[in-house]
Amino acid sequence: MSVPDSLRRTPLHAVHVEMGARMVPFAGWDMPVQYTGIVDEHKAVRQSVGVFDISHMGQFIVSGNGAEAFLNRVLTNNIAKLQPGQGQYTLLLNAQGGVIDDLIAYRTSEREFYLVVNASRIDADWQQLESQLTEDDDVLMANASDFTAGLAVQGPKAREVAAAVFGSTDSFPEHNTILVSMTENGPMWLCGTGYTGEEGFEFFMPAETAEGWFRKIVEAVKAAGGMPCGLGARDTLRLEMGYPLNGNDLSEQRTPLQAGLGFFVDLDKGEFTGREALVAQKAAGLPDKLAAFRMTGAAPPPRPHYPVVSGGQVVGEVCSGTQSPSLSAGIGMAYVPLAAAAIGSTIEIEIRGRRFPAEVVKKPFYRRPATS
Repeated sequence: MSVPDSLRRTPLHAVHVEMGARMVPFAGWDMPVQYTGIVDEHKAVRQSVGVFDISHMGQFIVSGNGAEAFLNRVLTNNIAKLQPGQGQYTLLLNAQGGVIDDLIAYRTSEREFYLVVNASRIDADWQQLESQLTEDDDVLMANASDFTAGLAVQGPKAREVAAAVFGSTDSFPEHNTILVSMTENGPMWLCGTGYTGEEGFEFFMPAETAEGWFRKIVEAVKAAGGMPCGLGARDTLRLEMGYPLNGNDLSEQRTPLQAGLGFFVDLDKGEFTGREALVAQKAAGLPDKLAAFRMTGAAPPPRPHYPVVSGGQVVGEVCSGTQSPSLSAGIGMAYVPLAAAAIGSTIEIEIRGRRFPAEVVKKPFYRRPATS
């Protein structure tokens, strides 16, 4: 099947096709949605290990003596708390407190930061950051998105894969950390984060080296009992953890407080873009809140935009929804009035003209079994 000219391809596109992946449009890119099947790939990550192509995501490098102060002025979390080698989840807001993007910010040195942003928001993020720069800021920004590729290795056997690929586990990045290496082919970034709730790492490298690394990692993943994975499993895995997806659960029309992400907003660190709106909203009370729900009884899986009903009235719509492979139940998230958002509340999801019961539950939906 031909790819529309408007869709971009990652450096691994030809390898995905060679490996039999089913390709679909996503955030302006032609991406693999699955190789063998979403459920099989999902279970591989939960039980062993999987590897994802995340080359569509964006990377910005922000450096200079004023980099820390600048990023603290435009992002919600407190960048000053990061030591070199550490990272944090944070958000980029508009003046009204709406979420332009959620991202990971890593401090690579005293005066340099590495930002990993969502594929669909690369241009919007760049424009927002540029608009916030002043002549007094001692800051340099570089958009490395077109020159890098990325892979995410996730699952209980991720360390085994790292040892096979890199020669030892000594360099395996702990959670919310980053390791930067300079090679003859350019810089490589090894990050201890992920989007699945499992242990793992994200690996960014020069685009021209991506195919070699991908083939080597796929070989190690298969040897550990895992498989390459597509966007379908990535979505079911992240939703089981209650992680938001920009464009579905996050938007410029709602604040991180409404999305339940207040933990990543430091209102006490000083002024930042959107702070005034958040303070006002907190004082006035939230108009609605992103609630997690689980279908009860036999019901089809919830999907985005299905109506949400409380007290006989439609009060919202599903933002994210799927059939959970781990729980064998329909799960989802939706913005609903506070009265309907309380844990244990009963709501209904309207699916093809019929209403099915669901219960508001605490996130995450899925918790890893305790190891003996």
